[in-house]
Amino acid sequence: MGVPNKLLTLVFITEDDQILLGMKKRGFGVNRWNGFGGKVQPGETIEEGAKRELLEESCLTVTDLREVGRLDFEFVGEEQIMEVHVFQGDEYHGSPTETEEMRPKWFPIGKIPFKEMWPDDLYWFPLLLKGVKFYGYFKFEGHDDILDYTLKEVKDS
Repeated sequence: MGVPNKLLTLVFITEDDQILLGMKKRGFGVNRWNGFGGKVQPGETIEEGAKRELLEESCLTVTDLREVGRLDFEFVGEEQIMEVHVFQGDEYHGSPTETEEMRPKWFPIGKIPFKEMWPDDLYWFPLLLKGVKFYGYFKFEGHDDILDYTLKEVKDS
């Protein structure tokens, strides 16, 4: 039996024609714009982990969170698949505030800084922005080269 997947979350907050991204200041994904998220802790549901990570990284409390996608990442040389559950919300309390890990910034939907983000974002972000549920698998060599991928829309069951 293989190594179990590493369970992670990724949260995107939208408001009007803008999306909130965070510049990662340390750790995995440093110096890239991304959503807010991280590891699901033992005893947490995936959604609870998403809400906790958003609060820790942006000081926002979200009231309405929808799971919109799942992304599985394989990195050459790593045994464990990163299973990332992607959420979107537009109802929140607080003001986006810089933390030790992230520097939040609002971006107009038409000016998302893809060149400063993970390379896979260019593929699945359009589905996120259209409100389409999706599943994706990306195989990386290092952090910049996509060797293989699949991406599909997922119908509500």
